[in-house]
Amino acid sequence: MNTRFKNKLTKSITFHIKTTNNSIMDKSSDCLYCQRNELQKSLMIEICDLTVSTLFLFKEQSYPGRCVVAYKDHVKELFELSDADRDAFMKDVCQVAAAMQKAFTPAKINYGAYSDKLPHLHFHLVPKQEGGLSFGGTFEMNPQKTYLSDIEYADTIEKIVKAL
Repeated sequence: MNTRFKNKLTKSITFHIKTTNNSIMDKSSDCLYCQRNELQKSLMIEICDLTVSTLFLFKEQSYPGRCVVAYKDHVKELFELSDADRDAFMKDVCQVAAAMQKAFTPAKINYGAYSDKLPHLHFHLVPKQEGGLSFGGTFEMNPQKTYLSDIEYADTIEKIVKAL
């Protein structure tokens, strides 16, 4: 590769990285996770901040202990993160999964990162029990079958926090 082309390519890549990194830090005005709006509060309960993300309890609890781990900034794709941020985010996801395993002893934890209609990097962590809802298949996004009392939500959150 000739030096002139290599320098031009390097400048182009550097410019792209700068503009990409600056844009991912912006909070989207219509994003459920960025705005922490009423719709989000109707779907989930904020538990705590982790290293580079926030942990939420999904209010629909057909899968007891189901949570969402959302990245702290408005990013659509995992590959948009720096290596360090990606590693920190996945460490957060693993920390929550380990806590769920300890608190609820599921047979398997499913991980979902779809974001087709909600373009903000987040993972659904879904503990599944053998013989339970959709065991052996893909979890249902929102079965709308099981909602808890405030005391039951508090107990579930306490179990997760203790296990973190």
